[in-house]
Amino acid sequence: MLAKNWMSKTVVTIEADDSIQAGMKLLKQHKIRMLPVTKKGKLVGVITDRDIKRASASDATTLSVHELNYILSKVKVKEIMSDRLITVPFDYTVEETADVLLNNKISGVPVVDREGKLVGTITQSDLFRVIISLTGVGKKGIQFAFQLKDQPGSIKEVADIIREYNGRVVSILSSHERVPEGYHNVYLRMSGIDRSKLPQLIEVLKAEATLLYMVDHDQNIREIY
Repeated sequence: MLAKNWMSKTVVTIEADDSIQAGMKLLKQHKIRMLPVTKKGKLVGVITDRDIKRASASDATTLSVHELNYILSKVKVKEIMSDRLITVPFDYTVEETADVLLNNKISGVPVVDREGKLVGTITQSDLFRVIISLTGVGKKGIQFAFQLKDQPGSIKEVADIIREYNGRVVSILSSHERVPEGYHNVYLRMSGIDRSKLPQLIEVLKAEATLLYMVDHDQNIREIY
């Protein structure tokens, strides 16, 4: 899953010599929190709603609204923008993109092509959409969490048991974080399970594997084992 598939391709930019007030209007109009800043068509920085709030905060308690608006109309974007330009290539995976945002403590980033041309923006909200898509939570169903031995066939064994109860796989995720060596946590989201036989299925799963929890998103039932 690449940044280019999840980024916003409708890019709203602002010129470095535009006013902060103009930036505020664009952020509000397009309901966004970040604006790439350009100068003569070249990407030179980024400005966020946080930058604008920080720039106006010191005067907000001493100036009238009209005085503050006047100042914001005179101060240029280039004076408060972040010129520490952080971008990601369009062919970065969403995982690599998330790592860039996390390590730099930022909420979004411009996406560029191989020539460095701005082609989109990707934000935390876009990455949240990726998580929702990968986990299949929008389709509800039942998620089972297991701690399994990290060996071939371990996932298939529990998935096959669930299939015997009409379960169909919606998503499979696994992680080696915070588990004993030689094991991994596996998260199976299944749909179509016969609810009348769910208690029986759970007991069978407990007998065959380490079941960590079960969340039935359709019925809002949550059990931790």
